[in-house]
Amino acid sequence: MRGHRTTRTAALLCAALGLTAAVGTASAAPAASPPTARPGTSPVLVDCLWHPKVRPDAFILACGDGNSRLASLKWDHWNARSAKATGVNVVNDCKPYCAAGTFHSYPVVVRLDKAQPWKKDPRTQRYDRIVLEYPAQRPEQFAKAMTYPLWD
Repeated sequence: MRGHRTTRTAALLCAALGLTAAVGTASAAPAASPPTARPGTSPVLVDCLWHPKVRPDAFILACGDGNSRLASLKWDHWNARSAKATGVNVVNDCKPYCAAGTFHSYPVVVRLDKAQPWKKDPRTQRYDRIVLEYPAQRPEQFAKAMTYPLWD
């Protein structure tokens, strides 16, 4: 069991560094990367490596340690005002500490809004806020809806 946790932790660290790794029963085949944005189009979601993404299927929320990420995102809409998706928030419980913690998956509704010019490229609008809504179970200490600013 300890080896399985180590594999998951290593995979998340690789994902945070922009590398790919096969985890659990996931296919080892390379996944198609989400489209990058072009200036003058809908707002983008800026990832940990400062890449602009449109409708990504996954997104790391905790860039420093990879202990919270969004996966299996299915976008209902993505436009100049807002974006909405359903998916899973995979969160490390960090018990007894993060390196030995267990990852848990929670269904989540993701909302993006407050598009602002991106400092890296002011011609590109980027979403400035993310709201996570948990329709069922949620991580310990989390409210039913959690709002976070997004990096610029």
